[in-house]
Amino acid sequence: MRGPVARLFSGLTPGGERNLADTLRSERAGGVLLLVGTVAALVWANVAPDSYAAVSDLELGPASLHLHLSVAQWATDGLLAIFFFVVGLELKREIVVGELRDVRTAVVPMVAAFGGMVVPAAIYVALNLRVGGDLRGWAVPTATDIAFAVSVLAVVGRSLPDALRAFLLTLAVVDDLLAILVIAAFYTSHISLGPLLAAVAAVVAFAAVIRWGRARVWLLVPLGFAAWAFLHASGVHSTIAGVALGLVVPATVESTQRSMRSPTEPEQSMAERWEHVWRPVSAGFAVPLFALFAAGVTFSAGILRDAATDPVSQGVAAGLVVGKPLGIVATTWVVATFTKARLAPGLGWADIGSVGLVGGIGFTVSLLVGELAFGSGSEHDEHIVVAVLVASLTAAVLGGLALWGRDVHHRRLTG
Repeated sequence: MRGPVARLFSGLTPGGERNLADTLRSERAGGVLLLVGTVAALVWANVAPDSYAAVSDLELGPASLHLHLSVAQWATDGLLAIFFFVVGLELKREIVVGELRDVRTAVVPMVAAFGGMVVPAAIYVALNLRVGGDLRGWAVPTATDIAFAVSVLAVVGRSLPDALRAFLLTLAVVDDLLAILVIAAFYTSHISLGPLLAAVAAVVAFAAVIRWGRARVWLLVPLGFAAWAFLHASGVHSTIAGVALGLVVPATVESTQRSMRSPTEPEQSMAERWEHVWRPVSAGFAVPLFALFAAGVTFSAGILRDAATDPVSQGVAAGLVVGKPLGIVATTWVVATFTKARLAPGLGWADIGSVGLVGGIGFTVSLLVGELAFGSGSEHDEHIVVAVLVASLTAAVLGGLALWGRDVHHRRLTG
């Protein structure tokens, strides 16, 4: 006797509903601030390029700790660690109490995220192999910017089913996880074992303090900073420390009660509370400042012409605008076909295609990977920024229009 047919994106766990509500409530403002930081960078770099370069290149920090970095490096290595810490908290919640807890609901966005990585990378490689281009940037078009993507959905897709919103959120979270693994595996040029072991020890101590004692800020913050600093000195990109620290925070109420001993909000886990605390810092401060020092490209006819003819920027743009939606929709269709699952009632493939278009908004992590792949100041540096900006804007417009059309469709269906 055949069992019930599985429904893709048809239901959410209680934890998944909380995650979805929290993210949709905050990411819209974060996306606006990220846009403000990007516009400010472009205006500053084009109106006063010497001033922008002077501030970006200003070096601060103790050289004895390998932390004498430029302001731009502090924004990339330091501030983005806060962003990835929030990503780690979000991943932990999704794995323990959210959509990634159940393989049956997690497999679709996981496979879709994987397809959304493989197809853009393949397009980039194909375009560059054809003309003997530089293959180091294959991972630049593989990431989706969760803040911008969810912001577009929040603005134009208010009547879309919550299950489709959850699909985009979970896909973006898995996409971030895959991007983290790519950074760790492919963009680490050398590793110093001593600092790496010290970073691991700091993360373990951080976890121990949380679980076996009262989680004192005066102790946790130095341990977190030590993990970040040691990882930076080891050669592994320091943002990985943020993810590792986020993943060791308890994501269940029971674990939180044991670690805190006298919880004031027993209905919330520590990961949930910390995400509420740190998300505004990430979305309102860390990521916009990163954009301010990462997106500052001086536009000129020559730069635009060179970017348009550079196979690297062509591969990045095509990977984001074409490869992302193609990979997401194709892999979702494969799962639906070979598992005999069907879309939830009221959803059509046009909805999935719209989300795929929005998935082509690759900004924060794409810029980071571009810098790691080629290095700041390389011949492709400005071209990648231009390609990411233009492709993300194109994906936002196309995806926004598609989602608006689907929103109108669903409003008519619901009267």
